[in-house]
Amino acid sequence: MASATGTRSSAVPAAGGGRWRRGVSPLTLRILAVNVLALLVLLAGLLYLGRYQDRLIQAETEALATEARIFASALGEGAVNRILTAPSPTGDESGERFELAPELARPMIRRLAEATATRTRLYDIEGHMLSDSRVLVGSQGRIEIRELPAPPAGDPVSRAINDLYTRLIDVVPSREGLPAYREAPGQANPDVERALGGEAAATVWQVEREGAGDGVGPELLLTVAVPVQRYREVLGAVLLTRGGGEIDRAIRSVRFDILRVFGVALLVTIALSFYLAGTIARPIRRLAQAADRLRTSHGRHAGIPDLTRRGDEIGELSGVLREMTDALWTRMDAIERFAADVAHEIKNPLTSLRSAVETAGRVSDPRHRDRLMAIIADDVQRLDRLISDISNASRLDAELSRAEPEPVDIGLLLTMLAEMRQTMAETVDDAADGGAGGHRLGPPPAPRVVVEVPAGEKLVVPGLEGRLTQVFQNLIDNALSFSPPEGTVRLSARRHGRTVTVVVSDQGPGIPAGKEEAIFDRFYTERPAGEKFGTHSGLGLSIAKQIISAHNGSIYVRNRHAQEGRIDGADFVVSLPLL
Repeated sequence: MASATGTRSSAVPAAGGGRWRRGVSPLTLRILAVNVLALLVLLAGLLYLGRYQDRLIQAETEALATEARIFASALGEGAVNRILTAPSPTGDESGERFELAPELARPMIRRLAEATATRTRLYDIEGHMLSDSRVLVGSQGRIEIRELPAPPAGDPVSRAINDLYTRLIDVVPSREGLPAYREAPGQANPDVERALGGEAAATVWQVEREGAGDGVGPELLLTVAVPVQRYREVLGAVLLTRGGGEIDRAIRSVRFDILRVFGVALLVTIALSFYLAGTIARPIRRLAQAADRLRTSHGRHAGIPDLTRRGDEIGELSGVLREMTDALWTRMDAIERFAADVAHEIKNPLTSLRSAVETAGRVSDPRHRDRLMAIIADDVQRLDRLISDISNASRLDAELSRAEPEPVDIGLLLTMLAEMRQTMAETVDDAADGGAGGHRLGPPPAPRVVVEVPAGEKLVVPGLEGRLTQVFQNLIDNALSFSPPEGTVRLSARRHGRTVTVVVSDQGPGIPAGKEEAIFDRFYTERPAGEKFGTHSGLGLSIAKQIISAHNGSIYVRNRHAQEGRIDGADFVVSLPLL
């Protein structure tokens, strides 16, 4: 049994009920997923680097255009002046004309290209390529130079990381829309055509990587074409091409820096997520386990842990659960006491009734039998009254919890109750004085009910008018029953700050010493001498206190003393919060 309890305390309650889920709690996973997802979205935005790549391409293109203008100026200065004796194929008349000399341009282009690591090509005015920095022409023929892909550097892990990076980064749509670069024999480059027209041109291309396998995307290629001029005459065009390796390496370096920062941020995020989940999920789990133990246990040893020192919502939840548990135990205790009190109070008239019934079967004297029947009738009435009062008391809590409070004018309510009592008393007195000879035929006159409420002052409280009327009716009935004939029951109401205080005063013998609290207990009775036994159930003042407590008020009783020290009556004091 102990091992089963220990197993449940280290797990998370499953959705099905009593069984508990092991492992990381779903709340922890949700917190971790939300935090990491936000970090991944930020990472994706940083790794895109679209504008940064555009700025690098623009800077590289401008540098390439500057080199091309320098090359074009040097080649233009090296143009030769030829004398034409006949019209040229282009239709020029005979005379002097500047032309590019391939034998002079080739070494010049090769020397210039060596310093810049840029492929440089020279075209004549008709678009024929005269020189290429990657082609060497000698007595042995033509030699074409090609740059081979660099061998993989670093250890296998670094190569795997670089390969994975290349494949993942190619998914980023940063090079979509770029034209594909293809060199075809006899096909002029568009930039060269524009340069031969006297206009400089630059284009960013995408070209397949040499030796690239499946799944590896294209790389960048920058081309700049500038016209070669001499005295504003276009003699040809120089085309410079450069791969985007430097741009890729710069972006790769920035991205790896971002990834390093991301790695550190990811570790910190995961650690903080687990810490945050621990501060939330772990105490909630403790509260859930404590609530489950409280549900399944048969005693009060299982309690809710006190987490109020946290000072947050979970601490508030812990405090509320503890207060709710205490309120439930208090309610259960009250129900148990109420059930015991009801059983005790019902047992008395039932015992008397059973004794009277058993005795009536053995009595032959009609007078004794009639007396026993009267006792039986009194006990039945007492049971009926007791059951009715118990039923009203048991429904009171439910009614007070469901009903919505409304504004109640206490001064108007007391005045109405006093007028109603006075009218009833006058009616009874008129009936008693109507006998023959002017002698009073009924009981002595009832005490008067007097109301003292400040004129023009609104004493409005939030509450249930019917239940507050029941409270003051019980207090007035109690005061009338203890006041002497032709006495006075005084009802007074005064404002005291944010509360209204109502005092119901009688002129009776007062409350016995030490019974000031006991008179509000259920089934407690302290009636005047000579009053018939069993006419009151002892629930009136208990119900009054229950109603006043439900209205966030208070009620107590005190004895009122005259100047010579004797008791001059009792005061029931009711305090209610004003609206």
